[in-house]
Amino acid sequence: MTAGRIRVDRVSRTFRVYPKAHRTLKDVFVSRGRSSAREVQALRDVSLAVEPGDAVGLVGRNGSGKTTLLRLISRIIRPTSGRVEAGGRVASLLELGAGFHPDFSGRENVYLNGSIHGLSRARVRELMDEIVAFAELERFIDLPVRTYSSGMFMRLGFSVAAHIEADVLLLDEVFAVGDEQFQRKCFGKIAEFKNRGGTIVFVSHDAQAVERLCDRAVLLRQGEVAFDGETREAIAAYRRLLAADRDPAEQEAGLREWGSGEATIVAAGLYDDEGDARRQFAAGEPVTVRLRVASQPGLAPPRVKVELRDDGGLVLGTTERDTAELGWDGAAGERELRLRLERLPLADGRFHLRFALADAATGKPLHTLDDALRFFVFPTGAETGTVLLDGSWSMQEIGEDAPIPRT
Repeated sequence: MTAGRIRVDRVSRTFRVYPKAHRTLKDVFVSRGRSSAREVQALRDVSLAVEPGDAVGLVGRNGSGKTTLLRLISRIIRPTSGRVEAGGRVASLLELGAGFHPDFSGRENVYLNGSIHGLSRARVRELMDEIVAFAELERFIDLPVRTYSSGMFMRLGFSVAAHIEADVLLLDEVFAVGDEQFQRKCFGKIAEFKNRGGTIVFVSHDAQAVERLCDRAVLLRQGEVAFDGETREAIAAYRRLLAADRDPAEQEAGLREWGSGEATIVAAGLYDDEGDARRQFAAGEPVTVRLRVASQPGLAPPRVKVELRDDGGLVLGTTERDTAELGWDGAAGERELRLRLERLPLADGRFHLRFALADAATGKPLHTLDDALRFFVFPTGAETGTVLLDGSWSMQEIGEDAPIPRT
């Protein structure tokens, strides 16, 4: 089969799930006849073709079969029925630290993963410095990987997968962990792999990442192909599946947008009093939040919500407003909503904003943008902490005959 080509022909995969895992031989005999297995069909009659050099995204809700399909392509598991073929060398990063031995050092695990993918020890040695430098783990490469953080796991795992000279690269939520700088490096490496003619299959709940990387996307729903085509249309169909949920569970896996799409936030920014867009502000400085919103004709005025969170995700405050009170009518088109903060009530740190549009009567999510804007606040004096306690002080003289206040 041609290197880089993938064929999935009427594939189904069924798993047998037991209500309780058997940990010992005694458990098997004690529970015999008391616990029956349940069959779960993860994929049903799935067919798709990926040509060499294509970048295809797999999207869908949790449990739709995305990771199962990647495992079939990577030959980790076999289909219950149908046929899966992938030409050439396949590199995969399906979960953090997959294939790593916790007691081996990072360097030993690089050799181990290289041998699994068919590279000689001499070739891995040639690539070692480049792999370690890309992962930014020079100080930790000879420590056991059980001492690594999840971000370090991800960086090393991705670096190995990206350097083993594969024909097919399978990626499953690899950007859910890691800072923005390393994510940019990853995208650059993936783009380099794609430009060399490599084939990519990418699973992510981050719609922006899928649109940025993939020209085509496949939407899976309950183990079946619900849509196969242009990425933007696949993302729109995926968001419609999420429209009924106000807080989808997929957020933990990197989901950043959801809603019915009847109204959408097409742009957002933070501006100073000069009208300049900025991402850094002084404590107590005035700030204006601008949202450009597009809506379908006949849509009732939605409710807009702005949520402020710290760098760890803790909600610091929210504000909401019915747009009918701002003069929203039912006409289609775009509008700019503005929220003016006379004094930014933050002292020091990194923060981000979540924006949401919802039906004012039912609360149905129209469009939610999580982690939409990141910004930094720096102190201008002796301020410390997160919240700016900025009040006015006064003092009053108390005479000798004045009554003493009781506590």
